[in-house]
Amino acid sequence: MREVQKILIVDDDPVVGKSFDRVLTSKGYAVISARNGEEALSKLSQEHYDLVFTDIKMPGMSGLEVAERVKASQPWLPVVIVTGYGSDAYEARAAAAGVAEFLRKPLSPEMIEASTAKALGEQSVVAEVELPAEAAPQIEAEVAAPTGSRLKNVALFLASPFIGLAYIVAMPFVALGMLAYFGYKAAIKR
Repeated sequence: MREVQKILIVDDDPVVGKSFDRVLTSKGYAVISARNGEEALSKLSQEHYDLVFTDIKMPGMSGLEVAERVKASQPWLPVVIVTGYGSDAYEARAAAAGVAEFLRKPLSPEMIEASTAKALGEQSVVAEVELPAEAAPQIEAEVAAPTGSRLKNVALFLASPFIGLAYIVAMPFVALGMLAYFGYKAAIKR
């Protein structure tokens, strides 16, 4: 049986914390919230977490500072930056700190789920290298196991050339139909 993975959400807006809690708890994760950077660092020093989501703009310590401190003390712990104030400078600083991803608000449940899966997937690859040899086959099986989402993505990837071709073939007919329609409407007005 798999241990429940713990995710720390650092955001001064309680609505954001509740949104993450609603989405991720239903997927089997334990979600813990912190209202600011100091509280988050305190919780990280007391307990083990598998992933940290942090907002950039918060009173006191910014989310970028939280990410930098977390990566300095626990470089294996994935950190995802979430912000409504994204900029290239913030993204560059986040990348330099080694964050797993930089998400811009508003977030959909799908974005939260995908980002979580991506960050934790990257973490399990790192964990595989550090674990004893007898644990590696079990982790390889978990990482390699295709999920419904992964199969859907592969199917869409394989179908995309055909979808593009259908658009290319259909576009002239659609354009001619639109021309005929607008021509007809113009002729009726006269």
